Amino acid sequence: MEIKPIEGQQETLCIKVPKVYDWVTRQVDVPLQAFNGENGLKQLNFHLNNNENGCLDPCAELAGMGALSVRCIITDSQGNPVDPLVHGSILCTEIPQTGGRQEVEITLPDGEEITLQKVKVLKKGYFIVQVTNAAGNIVYTSAPQHFAVAEKFFLCAPPGTHLQCEITDFECDAHLICGEDENGDPIFQQIDVSINMCQNIQMEALVKLEITAEFCQPRQELPFECPPLQFPPQCPEIFPSS
Repeated sequence: MEIKPIEGQQETLCIKVPKVYDWVTRQVDVPLQAFNGENGLKQLNFHLNNNENGCLDPCAELAGMGALSVRCIITDSQGNPVDPLVHGSILCTEIPQTGGRQEVEITLPDGEEITLQKVKVLKKGYFIVQVTNAAGNIVYTSAPQHFAVAEKFFLCAPPGTHLQCEITDFECDAHLICGEDENGDPIFQQIDVSINMCQNIQMEALVKLEITAEFCQPRQELPFECPPLQFPPQCPEIFPSS
């Protein structure tokens, strides 16, 4: 049976697609993560790579070995590095509210009043801090540390819509401060970790739309020919011998 192409023939179609009810972008700054003194050192629980013995002081252990540097890396709860831009690496979810989303009257710049809904969003994840020596080698790694930040948005979010959250940019910076004890020996004083991210926040719902459109057809596949076999040049002067 011959199948006739339907190119050029339009039909009225009913399709099911996600509709975007509202969409905003925002930078969010996680509250500064400060690890101070002995308690901060215990919480970080630094350990040598491939060694479970922790609670080491990088300032004291690496004294006299040159400048130290630190960096923070986003991980899962077990301390395994993850890409913060991959969906699910950082949990981004709506915080349920008693009685549902609260309606709020908003006045636009032109004076028009509209009704929006207050949406609360929670973002949380984990990070580790790594200490490198003057040669750039990773010496100490902290235990996974938890971070979280909650925000509120005023969006067009009627009942039936759901939150769609995407992290589009991410930065995590760490700063190490070494002090001195009563004997003048280096000792851990403080590590500060700052986390900043950019996000797309959308409110969506699946809807059915009636449209008039043409069906798509596959493109013509480009021809492919195998190249001729190539043999290395011979030395007829000496082989094969006559």
